[in-house]
Amino acid sequence: MSDFDLTKTRMMQGIWEGVLTPKTGKTVVPEVRVSHHEQDVAGTEIKENKDAGHWLLRVPVPVDAVSDGVQTIVIQDAKTGDQLGQFCLIAGEAVGDDIRAEISLLRAELDMLKRAFRRHCLETM
Repeated sequence: MSDFDLTKTRMMQGIWEGVLTPKTGKTVVPEVRVSHHEQDVAGTEIKENKDAGHWLLRVPVPVDAVSDGVQTIVIQDAKTGDQLGQFCLIAGEAVGDDIRAEISLLRAELDMLKRAFRRHCLETM
């Protein structure tokens, strides 16, 4: 079990940013492993914010992650191996096959079925 919680703050200009907050009052410096396709992401930075009692995590988006399909960058606690978080990039032709597009189509079909069912119920009364 990791000693930290990770909260995303923003992603801007190719840099993903988040806050690592200790779960307990410990002042242990976090050690994270950020990877894309099992390869470590270079340039990852952790800076302590002493006033707030947490650490700022900055992860540059790897150039090879900017490609067709869904690319996932995983953030893990290096000591325990627990996953703290992840973020995804979606681009190119695979976006049409994305699960969110499928869910949107299913919602539209469900709405159509609900309207038809309600209409049928009103007609049979």
